[in-house]
Amino acid sequence: MIDFAGLLPKLVTVSGGNPELTETAVKLAWKRAAGGGLRLQVVPFRLYRKTLIVSVADAIWQKQLQCMRSEFISRINRLLGDEVIDSIEFRVDPVAVNEARARAQPPRQHDSPPPIPPEVISAAVSIRDRELRQRFIRAAGNCLARRDAQLQTD
Repeated sequence: MIDFAGLLPKLVTVSGGNPELTETAVKLAWKRAAGGGLRLQVVPFRLYRKTLIVSVADAIWQKQLQCMRSEFISRINRLLGDEVIDSIEFRVDPVAVNEARARAQPPRQHDSPPPIPPEVISAAVSIRDRELRQRFIRAAGNCLARRDAQLQTD
């Protein structure tokens, strides 16, 4: 599998100064530089000239991240293979952060899973290992649910 971080410098080079493409590359680099721990607390908002504007949940996050600004700039530019940004501005924008959190979380299914057909259960009875039997039943249930969903869309 190809690590997308290796493609970021190529994306910046190919962009040829295209602001939208450069902004996309910077946002991807931010997500990589910030890491998973910050992903739900801060959201790259936009690139304005050479300043990355990042939305943060509150003033506490803003203050904490300002201390780390130069480290983030260095990481991002290293990922991009060029001096693409020279500053980061942290703006308090809880609405943008909450919207990003909502997009990151999978939609909740309120429907109960369909009942497992008796044929699947009777086939699973012969599996002695309890965990393997449960996995088999879940896999069969998922397979049948996908089949039913496909039949409904056709």
